[in-house]
Amino acid sequence: MAVIAKFLFRMTKFRLIGAAAVLFSVLAGPAMARHVIASTDGYGQSIFCATSEAGNPHSKYCDYMAWSAWRQHGAWDSTLDNACWHNPSYVPGECGWAHP
Repeated sequence: MAVIAKFLFRMTKFRLIGAAAVLFSVLAGPAMARHVIASTDGYGQSIFCATSEAGNPHSKYCDYMAWSAWRQHGAWDSTLDNACWHNPSYVPGECGWAHP
């Protein structure tokens, strides 16, 4: 009988710990959410940000040769990544034809 009581006590303790973990994860979810960046121009993400490769500062739609050479070089530069993070409708300076 003592073995069954110990088992039930452990299971009750496990259920309480599990319920507390679920409760904390539900409460922490909104705190970890990323803020929504409202765009004033009405567009979501530019084609340059949507198709950018991580670590490549060039866009294949603006300067394909520089973009391809950067991939072959194997270097890392987060300039385009950072610009797209702060402004999803960002247009790189090398895209002279895309600026209004």
